[in-house]
Amino acid sequence: MNRETLFLKIVVILIGFPVLVLCIFLVPKIANHAAGLLPEWVYIKYLVLIDLYATAIPFYFALYQAFKLLGYIDKNQAFSELSVTALKNIKNCAIIVSSLYVLGMPLFYLMAEVDDAPGIILIGMVMVFASMVIAVFAAVLQKLLKNAIDIKSENDLTV
Repeated sequence: MNRETLFLKIVVILIGFPVLVLCIFLVPKIANHAAGLLPEWVYIKYLVLIDLYATAIPFYFALYQAFKLLGYIDKNQAFSELSVTALKNIKNCAIIVSSLYVLGMPLFYLMAEVDDAPGIILIGMVMVFASMVIAVFAAVLQKLLKNAIDIKSENDLTV
């Protein structure tokens, strides 16, 4: 089992690198492009920066929680309240990311309207729905794990 969780830990780390590269190189370009499209709105650059960077914080926290969850699996603590808490945190982070993209959709709409690029709105909607799918999946896993822990504790008490 350690090989599989080691592989997944490496994957979690590798998922974080492209987002870091996007945050360093692409997000400032997107903000500058938004400022160039709408020069009468001086503050739009900062709104885009705040929205996109704010989504990175819960994203990385969710990756950290996934890393911790894999550590619990390594230590044979998969069926514990710690795992339930990690899944709950992942669910909450996905909801926050989705909410931040929903709040940023008017900015994406303005950029798409001026630049005549409806793909920007589609990308924003994909991010919203992907985050919500992750949140629902984490909620289902959290509930299943909680039920399994309850059944296990009942069995331990009856023996």
